[in-house]
Amino acid sequence: MQTSNTAEMVTISRAEYEQLQQENAQLEAKSAKLEEAHTRLEAKLAAREQEQAQVITSLTLQNEWLLEQLKLSKKKLFGRSSEQAEQMVMEQLSFTYNEAEVYASGTKAAAEKPVAVKAHERKRQSGNVLDVVPEGTRTEVVEHRLPENERICSACGSELVEIGKDVRRTLQMKPAEFWVREDVYYTYACKSCEQETGEANIVKAAKEPALLPGSFASAEAVAYLAAQKFVMHSPLYRLEQEFNRQGLKLSRQTMANWLLKASEKWLRPVYDALHKRLCKEPVLHADETTLQVLKEPGRSSTSKSCMWLYRTSGCAKQAIVLYEYQPTRKAEHAEAFLKGFSGWLHADGYQGYHRLPGNIRVVGCWAHARRKFDEALGTMPQEKQKDSPAAIGEWYCSQLFKLEQAFAELTPEERYEKRLEQEKPVLDALLSWANEMQARTAPKSALGKAIHYLLEQWPYLTRYLEDGRLELSNNRAERSIKPFVMGRKNWLFANTPGGAQASSVIYSLIETAKENGLDPYRYLLWILQTAPQLSETNKAWAESLLPANAPEECYIPQK
Repeated sequence: MQTSNTAEMVTISRAEYEQLQQENAQLEAKSAKLEEAHTRLEAKLAAREQEQAQVITSLTLQNEWLLEQLKLSKKKLFGRSSEQAEQMVMEQLSFTYNEAEVYASGTKAAAEKPVAVKAHERKRQSGNVLDVVPEGTRTEVVEHRLPENERICSACGSELVEIGKDVRRTLQMKPAEFWVREDVYYTYACKSCEQETGEANIVKAAKEPALLPGSFASAEAVAYLAAQKFVMHSPLYRLEQEFNRQGLKLSRQTMANWLLKASEKWLRPVYDALHKRLCKEPVLHADETTLQVLKEPGRSSTSKSCMWLYRTSGCAKQAIVLYEYQPTRKAEHAEAFLKGFSGWLHADGYQGYHRLPGNIRVVGCWAHARRKFDEALGTMPQEKQKDSPAAIGEWYCSQLFKLEQAFAELTPEERYEKRLEQEKPVLDALLSWANEMQARTAPKSALGKAIHYLLEQWPYLTRYLEDGRLELSNNRAERSIKPFVMGRKNWLFANTPGGAQASSVIYSLIETAKENGLDPYRYLLWILQTAPQLSETNKAWAESLLPANAPEECYIPQK
């Protein structure tokens, strides 16, 4: 039988063919819709994945930021400053019960330690009181001789003759003395005139002007109270307690009134004279800190006021340190105080200084810039610190300080040239690195904040290059404001704005005295003793009482 390879022919009608065409088209349309839906789903999935990645990145950065803040908080709480505070507390507790033993262990070693002297080197003589007292200290000599009836030789009965002596020197102390001084002014009359005319010619001894008329305050007492409160940081209530233990019933209200009135009447004019001289300087430093004043008009007792500080720079012939109390931290206060000043002003990054008039050119502080990189470094594990970006930023800043140390003894002109030669390349490299790192660093991270501060303050930070008299940091002002901060820890607040103003004046004269090698107590005493007399004949008496005119006895003794 013969087999056929020819395919079987299927015959359909035209209607069936068109129906199949229609069904095929519908299937292709459904397929297209499915593909479109699939594409949309893939796009949504990709977008969702991208969104999730961004959320994860954001959460990661937030977590890192929170960890940084936690580490910074721990560092502030348990770090170096806290350790020092804890050590001080423990030392104080130890001193309370065992002070002699605390120091005795190191006394011998300290005594044998060589001490450098200008011409040679010698060993400290342990127990020699003349090494610790200033020259001219009063010496009380107490002689111990045998009674005459005992100056008989027990062997032969002859009279004993002095052949030598042993001298033992000890340091004598006693609590602060107080006594009453009576100034008696006599009155004289001419009896001859009285006999001849019936009227006597009466002459009275000239009275010395009183420090505070109607008060029993003396210059010595007010100067002592000022030194105890503002140098030794002893609150008036403690002084009141100490005086009471000695039988002196002197209230803190009386002491406060003395300080307020003496400051306003005699110390404020000297402060104003110093202020005028300060504003004539070409370079100044400024800083500020908070102060609580309980009875500030229109403000609650918990509001924070501000104690501003202004001082001369290292190039000044005479150092001047002035505090000023103001209720707020507004820039207008600095502008008012510096009226008449034109020149360079060292300050921190507070924006208020940047709103001062154009004749005051603000110079930034590299100590603040370095501190922020150091804080960022402290948020990292120790094993990751060495090669971290924070370490690089801190290294750049430290290089500038090292170079400044090398230029310390140069003239301003020489320092200007050396800075351009050696420090300018470091600054250029730091700026390039900071701009590069900013794009790769989370803004809210500790490192991001350090870089932001650096770039934001860059025009002010680099301004020190323009004049060799300018300094790399504002540490000079920060050191000067520390005595006030230390005192605030003891007395905590001021009662009234008047008290705050008086405090600013007294602190100013005390710190200015220190900067000029004067003993604060003796300088204040000299002012309070001299001012009432000078004021009667000399309108410019305050100028005569500036530190440069202080007598020799006001200076701290030098060994």
